[in-house]
Amino acid sequence: MPFRPSHRQLEYLVTLGETGHFGEAAKRCNVSQPTLSVQVALLEKQLGVTLIDRMPGQVVPTPVGAEVITAAKVILNGLDEIRAVATGSKANLGGAIRLGVAPSFGPYFLPYLLPPLHKRYPELKIYIREDRPRQLEKAVLQGETDCGLGPLPSSEDGFVSLQICRERILLGVPKAHRLATFDTISPDELKGERLLTLGPGHRLMDEVRRLADMSGATLAEEYEGSSLDAIRQMVSIEMGLSLFPELYVRSEFAKEDGIKLLTIEHWQGVRDIGFFWRQASARQSHFEALAELGYSVADRIFSPSEPK
Repeated sequence: MPFRPSHRQLEYLVTLGETGHFGEAAKRCNVSQPTLSVQVALLEKQLGVTLIDRMPGQVVPTPVGAEVITAAKVILNGLDEIRAVATGSKANLGGAIRLGVAPSFGPYFLPYLLPPLHKRYPELKIYIREDRPRQLEKAVLQGETDCGLGPLPSSEDGFVSLQICRERILLGVPKAHRLATFDTISPDELKGERLLTLGPGHRLMDEVRRLADMSGATLAEEYEGSSLDAIRQMVSIEMGLSLFPELYVRSEFAKEDGIKLLTIEHWQGVRDIGFFWRQASARQSHFEALAELGYSVADRIFSPSEPK
């Protein structure tokens, strides 16, 4: 008979990997410590490998244990999806959604999305996680997050995605800068200029890097901003130039008088935004309904005369 680990064994292993302590893991799983310890040891025996390195006061997953924990998370979250499909109809989108949002878009879009979402699905619980896009993509693939909202990942990466808008990306320069007298510039005007950017894991960093490569601008490698707010403040005090997405500009630039926003000729200054989830997700109809509402909300936010 083929070996099939139990749901509880996988839950114990995942929790143990998260806590690094048998006692804390047992407390989270509402079982005694000996029960949890025995079940993890039985799982190791059945698999024929050591999953956990046991050290005084701490436990750490072995390399193979870390891989098994990653696979276990996907399995456990797949079971949660099945329960959501079975117990929650499309009328409430499964009852709960763990939504991951990119910090360069989510905080500025959710205030528009959540009120109509709550009105349409009053029983739906939304658990929001904000993280860098690439970390969100990893969390979605591993089943730690149900659905992501932000710059769309590559379709080859194992995702299904639905675009809700196309957002412009604008160049911000200090008001005292030589380029601030223009509304539109050509890329070669940026040659030698210093471009500030968010850190690795942000897809907006990729846009800044591409612009630097095509224009001859210099990427400020010695500093990577932790947020768009930090970048905006640095631009305002003439530490460099940077790119800002449209919805962030609408939300935050009303109180910013030290920066001029420009468009760049012959450069595709846009990014596609949408919802994305795992290809194998059983909750596709839930996420499609969420994306449909997101599209209608985005349609009202962005002027029809502008790229959407």
